[in-house]
Amino acid sequence: MGDLKLMKGNEALAEAMIRAGCDAYFGYPITPQSEVLEYLARESEQRTGMLAFQAESEVAAINMIYGAAGCGRRVMTTSSSPGMSLMQEGLSYIASAELPCLLANVVRGGPGLGTIQPSQADYFQSVKGGGHGDYKLIVLAPSTVQEMVDFVKLGFELAEKYRNPAMILTDGAVGQMMEPVELFDQMPRRTVFPEWATTGKKPGQERRYITSLHIQSEKMEEINHRLQAKYKKMEENEVRYVEMNTEDADYIFTGFGLGARICMKAMQMARENGFKVGLVRPITLFPFPTKVYNDLGARVKGILDVEMNAGQMVEDVRLSVNGQTKVEFYGRMGGVIPSPEEIYEHFIKTFIEGGKK
Repeated sequence: MGDLKLMKGNEALAEAMIRAGCDAYFGYPITPQSEVLEYLARESEQRTGMLAFQAESEVAAINMIYGAAGCGRRVMTTSSSPGMSLMQEGLSYIASAELPCLLANVVRGGPGLGTIQPSQADYFQSVKGGGHGDYKLIVLAPSTVQEMVDFVKLGFELAEKYRNPAMILTDGAVGQMMEPVELFDQMPRRTVFPEWATTGKKPGQERRYITSLHIQSEKMEEINHRLQAKYKKMEENEVRYVEMNTEDADYIFTGFGLGARICMKAMQMARENGFKVGLVRPITLFPFPTKVYNDLGARVKGILDVEMNAGQMVEDVRLSVNGQTKVEFYGRMGGVIPSPEEIYEHFIKTFIEGGKK
């Protein structure tokens, strides 16, 4: 059993990086995730020799990640919404070069500089490929501080398994809240590097090249086909989600991250009032749990999707359900967090009272 501590989400994330044997962190401060860099600057080097470096910008940080990942190092960065937007070009390069790395986006309200309050409005950017070209990230959505810790370890494992960037998509509330967490034991930093890593030419070894530039269109198409085949394998093998009370459910609440956590209380309220409501929480936003929604859509009366945005994941829910049942949306924007009571009231108005007309 690991250490049990009371920790803020951002600091738990940073502690998990150290314990996961991370070699380097390159980032830039932006609210509400600045504690990550502060914690690493204080703790990392003296404990494991991990480098924690404040780059001159988010653009610089993601390109430092590109270089360090190309050397076979276990590397990570974090940012929040506008900062993550600045990283998109470099992130596309990393995906094309097939390099593993881990990112965390502690989302704030937007668009623009917006507010420092929590939001989930970066779903499209994270799941659909926020930069240029046909690429995908593995995207994990924690709903607790414990999952902030667990998903660092899982994120690195998946990134390295598929040689692909992975992202933890969370929000300012989870990043700032304090909860008890069980920390995994310290893992050593690696001393043996992958065979593809650019660690310097050795006698008898062919030169290793890592690039995202391929002038010949046929070569670029070949790489695209390889990437798409890899994403297909992720969809076949790495889908993760949680179901609650779906066995007898007439209705389903769904959401990701903090939104799903709030839905749990709304589901409890509905059950206490005699309505058979279940919950589906995607843990992987890509690969998306399409099949579970399709299966439930064939037998429930309706699905209510709850998000802290104008309606983003709901598009994937509707595509998955494929018209088999009614899918409604409830969202708050700009950093406002919905309450369980308003979710329950919207459910009653939309499905129960509306269904009687």
